[in-house]
Amino acid sequence: ALFPTGNLVDELDVPGMGTLQATLINAGIPTVFVNADAIGYTGTELQEAINGDPEQLAMFETIRAHGAVRMGLIDHVDGAANRQHTPKVAFVAPPKDYQASSGKSVRAGDIDLLVRALSMGKLHHAMMGTAAVAIGTAAAIPGTLVNRAAGGGDRDSVHFGHPSGTLRVGAKAVQESGEWTVAKVSMSRSARVLMEGHVRIPGDVLAP
Repeated sequence: ALFPTGNLVDELDVPGMGTLQATLINAGIPTVFVNADAIGYTGTELQEAINGDPEQLAMFETIRAHGAVRMGLIDHVDGAANRQHTPKVAFVAPPKDYQASSGKSVRAGDIDLLVRALSMGKLHHAMMGTAAVAIGTAAAIPGTLVNRAAGGGDRDSVHFGHPSGTLRVGAKAVQESGEWTVAKVSMSRSARVLMEGHVRIPGDVLAP
């Protein structure tokens, strides 16, 4: 199911943190979304703000483990250690100005929301493609935490800020008999020239 618990937003009990609102979604890759301000962040953080802090990484792992249980991916939080690749955990926030790790200045007016995601126990340097699918899908469904961070309402795309820049993703979600499904997801990706060169072909192999 797109929403394994049947809810757009769940109350997730996390030891040491109390109860967090969370959107648990299975699109692209199973992902646990929480609000940045609920865990003491702004959404503008870069890798160095989190990856060198064992206590913060442990906090995210606790959130991830309890989210995995609620999503039915594991039976007990102890099983999370053997399932590092899923679910991902991400935090969202309304747009703010920040400077990306690439050096690019990202203006709040140019994006719809901020998203930071952890993969394999570390804050990702940008955004995983599968998690971007989860972001686009959740943003397209009114009421999820991702949709709320982007301003709410009906939307078919969002432009979000991540640690190294920005990315635009889109999705078409439909609700039938009370269940949400995704008909289409789109994503823009950056491109760069990988090489330029010349190839010399002997004249005697050319057709007359």
